[in-house]
Amino acid sequence: MGKYTIGVDYGTLSARALLLDIETGREIATSEFTYPHGILQADFFAPNALERSASLEHPQDYLDALHFTVRDVVAKAGITADEVCGIGFDFTSCSVLPLTADGTPLCFLEEFSKEPQAYVKLWNSYTALDEAEHITSTAKAENAPWLKLFGGKVSAEWLFPKLYEILHKAPRVYEKTAHYMEAGDWLTWLLTGNRIASASFAGFKALWNPNTGYPGNDFWAKVDPRMDGIIGTKVTTDVRNAGAFAGGLNEVGAELTGLNVGTAVALPLIDAHAPMCSAGAVNAGQLLLILGTSAGFIVMDDEYRLIDGIFGSIQDGILPGLTAYEASQPSMGNTFAWFVNNCVPAAYMEEAKDRNMGIFALLDEKASLLPPGSNGLLALDWWNGNRSPYNDFDLSGMILGLNLNTKPEEIYRAIIESCAYATKTVMDVYQKGGIRIRDIRAGGGIARKNPMLMQIYADVMGMPIRVTDSIQPGCKGGCIFAAAASGQFENVYAAADALADKCETVYVPDMQRHEQYVALYEHYRRLATYFAEGENPVMKYLRTI
Repeated sequence: MGKYTIGVDYGTLSARALLLDIETGREIATSEFTYPHGILQADFFAPNALERSASLEHPQDYLDALHFTVRDVVAKAGITADEVCGIGFDFTSCSVLPLTADGTPLCFLEEFSKEPQAYVKLWNSYTALDEAEHITSTAKAENAPWLKLFGGKVSAEWLFPKLYEILHKAPRVYEKTAHYMEAGDWLTWLLTGNRIASASFAGFKALWNPNTGYPGNDFWAKVDPRMDGIIGTKVTTDVRNAGAFAGGLNEVGAELTGLNVGTAVALPLIDAHAPMCSAGAVNAGQLLLILGTSAGFIVMDDEYRLIDGIFGSIQDGILPGLTAYEASQPSMGNTFAWFVNNCVPAAYMEEAKDRNMGIFALLDEKASLLPPGSNGLLALDWWNGNRSPYNDFDLSGMILGLNLNTKPEEIYRAIIESCAYATKTVMDVYQKGGIRIRDIRAGGGIARKNPMLMQIYADVMGMPIRVTDSIQPGCKGGCIFAAAASGQFENVYAAADALADKCETVYVPDMQRHEQYVALYEHYRRLATYFAEGENPVMKYLRTI
């Protein structure tokens, strides 16, 4: 039996793979594959139109990524396929696509090659707002008990609004859709021949609950008579625990990956969930911050609780025996990128070039010299709407306190501080709901690369934050789940105990600055409440222009 596992992390623009030695815990080789098609643009679909808030991808990129990265890490390590005992992966979610009866993506068919509704709708595709509102209002009218399990509101990001959107905007695609699946679940089907839904996806993004399943077909018939019967047909009812053994690689999977037929495949997880194991956050009350393009805030607890303002809570949703809770922020690193790409003056770019440093490094240097509050600025972090606690994508970002003396680094720091306040809001929501936060850990590219940001987060939260050691925590999580699924460890807890990061980098809060941030945070909460909960409709009005 081999002593290596492979984890693949499917992100928004690329996929990464990691080869892990499960005897020593050493990360042997990594690989990255940038999706050739990227986010599909309007000219790809011409003459058909592409909606402004659509975010679509080509599923062929996922296959090409798997073909390249798995072979690449095996070759770099100088091992053979015989030495690989398992493969696991995570995926952005909710990223869904329509399939034929044999699992072929509808966009592979010539008749649908220019139809946007036939492609993968990424997690950040927000074109199903009306459909989400209709599903929510129908559930409220029916007093559906399951609605409170998902924060009381169905998100446009989730599976059912996106499927309903296809029915509205491309009925022929809907009629041809035999199965509607998360891209991660589709890969499982392709690799093993087993059409299974991971509880990680179904529970947090498709209204599934381990005790009651999905909302029944009688409910969907009330949403729209044409949706009657989708449960058990277009949406599979075979839902199993994330990370569990999904099956061995079939011949298609072996050809795709270059690994042996029979190599164990672990059921996939949401990309923000996979790092829980690699970060060693496997106990109740350990909050994990996944800081990247967007941000995820994941915690597990011994008890099942109904908590307002989060995206969901699923028993055994990540690890058996614990209830997993998820909240998130749909814009973080992409907001920083927006600022650099649109608001940094040429003089700063020239200074960074002259000093042979990146623009982010220059901004970090300048912003680190500022006091809490960025010399009188306060921002709301809603550049891409809000997931937690409001689940409202009509909200938008703002900066308060600008004047003629305001400098770019002050705006930059204010945006970072706003993201930290949003994180504190989520921690407060969890604790108000009865979860005691005992420990905070952080993973993702930003957590490893930006000490200034992490210190601000620690100062705002008022607690130490431990950062994962792995350069690919999502991949490593997949490796750990694969090690358990392949039978190399008794269970995933044993695998995590042996293989998880030590998290030796720790950011300790400056309590004097924390006290300053306590006051600033109260003003952030007042501002957020005013625009999100009050009677002021200005943000929603501006969205309509």
